[in-house]
This record gives sequence, C-alpha cells and structure tokens, in this order.
Amino acid sequence: MSFLSSFDISASGMTAERQRLDIASENIANSETTRTASGGTYRRKMVVLEEVPSTSFRTKFNRLLNRTASKGGVKVTEIVEDQRDLNPVYNPDHPDANEEGYVMMPNVDLVKETVDGMAATRAYEANITAFNAMKLMAQRALDIGK
Repeated sequence: MSFLSSFDISASGMTAERQRLDIASENIANSETTRTASGGTYRRKMVVLEEVPSTSFRTKFNRLLNRTASKGGVKVTEIVEDQRDLNPVYNPDHPDANEEGYVMMPNVDLVKETVDGMAATRAYEANITAFNAMKLMAQRALDIGK
C-alpha cells in the first residue's frame, strides 16, 4: 500500500459514513410518514457498503500471483428499503386509517436509528483521526529533509 493511498482509504470511509448518517437522519425524520411521493407508507432505508479493491500495481500483480491483496477503501453500492412488515397502530381518526381503524406506520425504530447514527459518527471520527495521523507523518517526513 502506498503512502498516499491511505488518504484515499480514509476519505472513502468518511464519505461512506456520512452517507450512513444521512440515511439514519432521513429514517428518523420520516418515522411518522404515512404518505410518500411514490405512494404508501415510508419504509426504513439501509446503506449497503462494499470494499473497493486497491488499484496499485503491486495489488494487481499480487492478485495475478494469487497472493493476498491489500484493501483500497469502501464505497456505498446501494441504498435498499427494509422489507420488514410495517407497524399497525390503532388510530381510527387518522386519514390513512383502514376500515378497522389501523394505520400502517413506518418500520423505523428510533432507538436503532439513533444507535446507527452514533456508530456512523464514531466511524467518521476514526477516519478523521487516521487521516490526520497520516498528514502529521507526512509533515514530519518533510521536516526531516530540512
């Protein structure tokens, strides 16, 4: 792994974690939404992450020789809707209530979304710490040459 690729790896992690936090915030904001633009009740969204293989010559060469290759970061591949059942809530006065008085509410758990948001924030901070450590190492290496 080259020195500069570690900056790319940390940056890809920060981008992915920002997306996770955005989706957790969207889920919390829509936890009571019974009508969406596409019609129907809002469904919880989840972020799918995937490894980004390193593109260095060494990694490609090792791959050809069937050796272990270094990693190159992470990316968001898709955002999927959670297909778990919606939550029926008895509220006959609600405009979206069915003939039995139940409203199908989103399958969003506020506690779970809060924890997901906190985890994304901590992972983002860890990537910032790694990025800053690499930056400090680069500055110190340049100071040696003075």
